[in-house]
Amino acid sequence: MSERKTSVLFVCMGNICRSPTAEGVFRQRAQAAGLDLHIDSAGTHGYHIGDPPDGRSARHAAQRGYDLSPLRARQVAEADFERFDHVLAMDHDNLAMLRRSCPPQHRHKLKLFMEYASRSGSDVVPDPYYGGAQGFDLVLDYIEDAADGLISSLAARA
Repeated sequence: MSERKTSVLFVCMGNICRSPTAEGVFRQRAQAAGLDLHIDSAGTHGYHIGDPPDGRSARHAAQRGYDLSPLRARQVAEADFERFDHVLAMDHDNLAMLRRSCPPQHRHKLKLFMEYASRSGSDVVPDPYYGGAQGFDLVLDYIEDAADGLISSLAARA
């Protein structure tokens, strides 16, 4: 009998910038670390359901070797709270929205993704949507840092 894979869901508002970037980065880094995980991303809002990641996110990710092209936006579903072991929000607003919709028995799964970061000095992944190119690079810096911390945390439990 096979054990169920540990599962991680990354969440931002629209699921076109930060959370798909986190999914793509974390998927590649977890695979390189030899971790067999179920990884996904979603948004707290349904603005972009079915859309690919923002072109700027995809371009900046590709410059660092991450392919976001297979990803499509979706909204967090009630079943996600049961399905995923870790539901990681990119910022306080999205964490608050998750807490409001999460059944009490699953609230222990909710955290800020940046709780796993070691170097960034920020507790949130800033939303780059309305800013310039440097914001997308900063998001990648933060996500790479937190992804490495999360991988270390999960590997220590394995």
